Amino acid sequence: MSPAGRTPLLGRFGAIVVIWVVLVLLAPSFAWCAVPLFYTGLRTLPVRAALLLVALLTAFIVAAQLRLAGGFDPYLLLAPPAVAAIATAVFLHMERQAARQRALIDDLIRTREELAATERREGTLTERQRLSMEIHDTLAQGLSSQQMLLQAADRTWADDSETARRHVRTAAEIAARNLAEARRFVHDLAPAELAGGVPLHEALRLLATREQDPGLEVRFHLDGDPAPLPDRVQSALLRIAQGALANIREHSGAGTAAVTLSFLGDQVVLDIADDGRGFDAAAGVPRPVAETLPAGAVRHVAGRGHGLPAMRARAAQLGGALTIESAPGEGTVLSAAVPLETAP
Repeated sequence: MSPAGRTPLLGRFGAIVVIWVVLVLLAPSFAWCAVPLFYTGLRTLPVRAALLLVALLTAFIVAAQLRLAGGFDPYLLLAPPAVAAIATAVFLHMERQAARQRALIDDLIRTREELAATERREGTLTERQRLSMEIHDTLAQGLSSQQMLLQAADRTWADDSETARRHVRTAAEIAARNLAEARRFVHDLAPAELAGGVPLHEALRLLATREQDPGLEVRFHLDGDPAPLPDRVQSALLRIAQGALANIREHSGAGTAAVTLSFLGDQVVLDIADDGRGFDAAAGVPRPVAETLPAGAVRHVAGRGHGLPAMRARAAQLGGALTIESAPGEGTVLSAAVPLETAP
């Protein structure tokens, strides 16, 4: 309470004490009405002032009771101070307990607010990472493929217009798929290929067919009986396959690639293999390699570094693992294994 609000309260309390003193002087039996005054003083005044008031009121009670008894009585000399001391001790103990509880509640509220803020920050960072992986595995890869196709069409337009037109048509198809993915991001961020309840193996079969061109043959194999998979598992494995095929197209120089989905009872395994130039798998990421383009230009394509970490993160989020087997000149095999029992 503010000092301005306490002043009228103290004035009223002082007036009540004066009235009580007058009543006790007129009728000593009013002395025991001091008990409410004890608690009011302890709650209203500072501790030292309240204890002084309790002592004065107790002395006044003893004097009034001795006058009422008409003589000395040890009981009347001891009982009022004992009652006052017990009442004061109980009240102060309860006040300390209440103060500790208020402090504890304040700490709990502050801790809860800090925890909520931390969870919001963690959620924001997780969502940013997820969105970055989604965009990299779809829109960014698609735009990169469009750029390559349009550059190839530009180089071959004068000499081979039919090949150039084919590159342009393929780039237009990729642009249409990217548009569908962008709309899907706005809607629910689920892969467009899995819309309408399409199972994972059918989406992978469609992906393999779509990724084929005269320079790259992509085959799909299904091993085992397809089992229902959680949406997160299907989405993550499809994104891994999209990212792996995009890396094969851009970096490996492969002529053939194979996508295999295996249902092994307790886990589902996605394998993507190619017969490209490979890389040093022990280094963790592909080493930069030089790719000679038809126009004679040299472009360093590998080592941009977001695809493989994103694939590993997707597999790890599902309780699985991503392994890569490769060597220079011997192609690459990428395998993502997800346990079915622990898949979210």
